[in-house]
Amino acid sequence: MLRHTVSDVAVSLGDLSPRELKSILARYRGGSTFRSLSQLLSTLLLFTLGWLAMWWSFEFSYAWTLLLAIPTAGFAVRLFILQHDCGHGSFFHSMTANRLVGNMLGVLTLTPYECWRRQHAAHHATSGQLDHRGIGDIRTMTVTEYQLASRWQRFVYRLYRHPVVLFGVGPFLHFAILQRFTGSLPRHWRKERWSVHQTNLAILALVLLMAWLVGPWTLAALHLPIVLLAGSCGVWLFYIQHQFDPTYWEHDDQWEHATAAIAGSSHLALPAPLAWLTANIGLHHIHHLDSRIANYSLAACYRAHAQLQTAQRLTLRSSLACTRLKLWDERSGRLVGFADVVLPARQTARGTQVVEERST
Repeated sequence: MLRHTVSDVAVSLGDLSPRELKSILARYRGGSTFRSLSQLLSTLLLFTLGWLAMWWSFEFSYAWTLLLAIPTAGFAVRLFILQHDCGHGSFFHSMTANRLVGNMLGVLTLTPYECWRRQHAAHHATSGQLDHRGIGDIRTMTVTEYQLASRWQRFVYRLYRHPVVLFGVGPFLHFAILQRFTGSLPRHWRKERWSVHQTNLAILALVLLMAWLVGPWTLAALHLPIVLLAGSCGVWLFYIQHQFDPTYWEHDDQWEHATAAIAGSSHLALPAPLAWLTANIGLHHIHHLDSRIANYSLAACYRAHAQLQTAQRLTLRSSLACTRLKLWDERSGRLVGFADVVLPARQTARGTQVVEERST
């Protein structure tokens, strides 16, 4: 695995002025209506065929149904990334077309389009900023925050960051349940709140229709595995796009967009079939440099410019090591694991100090 430091990235970008970088990226901006429609229709067709194949196999072997759920969930992930492109205005030239397709796909991905779009825009505007964590990202505490937290707060955070929760239970809860409610949204997000209610009504109508066609229990047996697998894959992709070593976090006064994009976003190099399923989202550093570049133009942009090839490169195998990274250590400027943190002394009931050597 190639390993670059943040300073390496800064040097490589230092060869380009902001104007030159903007000019390079602008060449790849904007979607092609033909290519976008081809991606949309082919992915919808494959998702539908996968679902129908699962329904057909359900009559004689549920094991085959679960096996077929794997590629079908992959097509669901691809649909989400096409919805993601709509949210950035990079899929179609028309913003109206982006909104129509984005809202339609939101019903299939269980993700209210307008609400997600605003939260994700905040993620892009603040990615790598220590002072603006918490909107549209994976919750990340600093070592100091963790050391000063109560035992209960540390327990909750450790539970949240446990792989079973973060990549298993959590994604299902997020996509299937939490996104159905508006309680956590600011009151002035009226359009976003309406997006949640609108999407919920459309999901309910689709569920009732499908339950009538195939039966409620059959529907649950077919679609729940898709939601579980697609949600887990989606959160995993989002996690390793920013939670790797070395990555980039800075306070507002030192934060810089281009450096944050290329040093704080990974390049996940996937085999060609998986790169297709994930619509090149592995080239995440270029996406963060300019989110108006459509997914099918990212690879060409990457290949043509050596300065854009210095992001941290991960493979499926090397990305597994990222799961141990839990906290941002401001002193070393790296993500570290719980076992790397020395906890402060605590007072016992008798007034004596007990030192908690390490977080285990």
